[in-house]
Amino acid sequence: MEKVQITHISPDNTLALEWRELLDNTELLRYFIWRNFKVRYKQTIIGAAWAIFKPLILMVVFTFAFNKVGSVETGSETVPYPIFAYAGLMFWTFFSQNINQVGTSFVTFQGIINKVYFPRVILPISIITTGIIDFAFSLIIYFGLMAYYGIAPTLLGTILFIPLIIMTSLAILGVGIFAAALNVKYRDVAQVIPFFIQALLFLTPVIYPVSAVPASLQWVLYINPIAGVVDTAQASLLGIRDVQWHMLAISVATTILTLVVGLTYFKAKEREFADLI
Repeated sequence: MEKVQITHISPDNTLALEWRELLDNTELLRYFIWRNFKVRYKQTIIGAAWAIFKPLILMVVFTFAFNKVGSVETGSETVPYPIFAYAGLMFWTFFSQNINQVGTSFVTFQGIINKVYFPRVILPISIITTGIIDFAFSLIIYFGLMAYYGIAPTLLGTILFIPLIIMTSLAILGVGIFAAALNVKYRDVAQVIPFFIQALLFLTPVIYPVSAVPASLQWVLYINPIAGVVDTAQASLLGIRDVQWHMLAISVATTILTLVVGLTYFKAKEREFADLI
């Protein structure tokens, strides 16, 4: 009787990511990115234009509710509120929308996870990459607003722009993959994430400038990783004030800590996913 050789592939027991596996599965990553993009705008009338309209609509609502009615200012006499809000909303929309999708990704893709092994971290990475594509679309309105108000991005803002996108992506990965791994066992997490995002909006200087918070408490605000990104983006891109590097360092440290904790918990629970889902 002919012997049949069976190869069993599964996650290893270490807490390190399989970087070699990720490189070997770039084709799969590209497939997931393309699939995510198609599914996100499937059966929509305006398709990818929603990536532009979401922050635009929020900007209009915030301008009316908080600037016109609530008299919230930007902290600068030369920067109008709409472009101030939009500069922050680009990053906030990228963060909030993808945290929700990454946080439920393992359950969403349970059919694939149960059938074949592949580096599970590909799923959140593909969602974040799709979000970066959406972010690029949102820049169309941003450049239009800058042209309309006659504001040019500063050199520092231009230099920091890509690092801020990377920092936002890492914050999404850290928080999102921890929530996704936790959601595999406790499905309540999927219900908590939207409330978490809503609460975090008011702890992020999108609607208001950081100067509206007492100086002695501003460091607390920067424990929120996306708060450091938003404030630095507004300060550097619009030239409202100097970048608060020491405060940004707090957000960077929180992002790194969140990423380490998220990936560590994910690797510790990865072997159980197929059984729990």
